Amino acid sequence: MNKIIVYRILLGVATLCLLVALVMAISGNLSQAGPFLIAFFVLLAVGVKGFPLVSGLTFTISILAVVVTALYYPDYFIEYRGFELATLIMPLIQIIMFGMGCSMGVKDFVELARAPKSVFVGVAGQFVIMPFLGLALASFSNFSPEISAGIILLGCAPTSVTASVMCFLARANIALAITITSVTTLLAPLVIPFLMKILAGGFIEIDVLGMMWGIVQMVFIPIGAGLLFNRFLSGKAKWLDDAMPLVSMIGVGVIVAIIIAAGRESILSIGVELVMNVVLLVVLGYFFGYWTGRLFKLSERDTRTISITTGMQNAGLISGIAKVMGKIATVGLATAICGPIMGVTSSILAAYWNDNPPKEDLSPEESMEKAVPANS
Repeated sequence: MNKIIVYRILLGVATLCLLVALVMAISGNLSQAGPFLIAFFVLLAVGVKGFPLVSGLTFTISILAVVVTALYYPDYFIEYRGFELATLIMPLIQIIMFGMGCSMGVKDFVELARAPKSVFVGVAGQFVIMPFLGLALASFSNFSPEISAGIILLGCAPTSVTASVMCFLARANIALAITITSVTTLLAPLVIPFLMKILAGGFIEIDVLGMMWGIVQMVFIPIGAGLLFNRFLSGKAKWLDDAMPLVSMIGVGVIVAIIIAAGRESILSIGVELVMNVVLLVVLGYFFGYWTGRLFKLSERDTRTISITTGMQNAGLISGIAKVMGKIATVGLATAICGPIMGVTSSILAAYWNDNPPKEDLSPEESMEKAVPANS
C-alpha cells in the first residue's frame, strides 16, 4: 500500500477519535474521553509525517499527547513503587545538555569573533527582553507567587537548543543561532540566579548560590563532557551520535509528563490563563527580538535569527531549576506548557519566513518580482 495512503488513513482515524472525544465532552463525559484524545494526538503525530509542509510538527504534537496522557493519568508519572519520578528530571536534563555538548565544537565559538555585534544583540535580547517580559506578565496576572515566579524564571531561560532548527527553516543564520544558544547556555549559571533574585525576589525567596550550583551541575559539567566527547570520540561511537537526538526528545517528553502530573490540579484551575501568558511571552519575544535586530541595523537573516532565539526558551533546563528549588509543581508549570507552544508558534513563523526569503538571498530578478505586484 502506498505510504501516503497509510498516512491519510491515520489522519482519518485521528479525526474520528477527535469527533468521539468532542461528542463525549458535549454530553458531559469529558473525564472519560482521555483514551480518544490521546489516540487523536498519537495518530496525528504519525500522520503528519507523510506531509512535508507539516511534518516538522511531529514532535510538538507528540508532546501534546504526553500532556493529555499526564492530565488524565497523573498517577503513572508521579511515582513508581515508592520511587519519586521527579528524581529523574536532573539526570535527564544532564543527558540533554551532554547531547548539546556533543554537537558543539571550537568552530561554533569562532562565530563569536566573526560576528560579535550580532551575538551581543542576541545574548542581550535573551537576558534583557525575555526576563522583563516575564516580570511584566507575572505582575499583571493573578497567579500565586510561585507560579508567577515560574513565568519570570521561564523568561530568564537561555535559548532553546531547537532554535537553530527553526532558523534553518526560516532561512536565517544557523551559525549565529548555534553561537547564541551556546553562549546563553554557558552564561546561565551566572546570570539566571541574579536575574531571579532581582526580578522574582518579591514573589518567592531565591537562594542564589544554591540555584547557581544546581545550574552548574546541569549545564557546565554535562556540556563539558559532551565537548570532550566531540573532541576525542566523535565518529568513533556512531551509535551514540545517532541516538542522542532521539534520547533528548524522549527526555523532554518524560520531563513534561512528570511536571504536568505534579501540577495537574493547578493546571485544571488556571490552565487557560497560564497558557495565554506563556503564548504572550513567546510571541512578544519573537516581536521584540526582531525589532531589536532592526534597531541595530543587522541583516535580515541575522534579524530573523535574533527573533527566533529570543522567543524560544530552554524550557527543559528551567524545569531542572524548578526541581532544584523543590517547586516543580508550581514554579515548573509554565515551563511544562512552553514546549508545545514554542513548537507551534516557531513552526508558523519559520514557515512564513521560508516562503519569504531574505532580500540578500534573492537574485535581482526575484527582488524585482517581490517589489512589483504580479497584477501591476
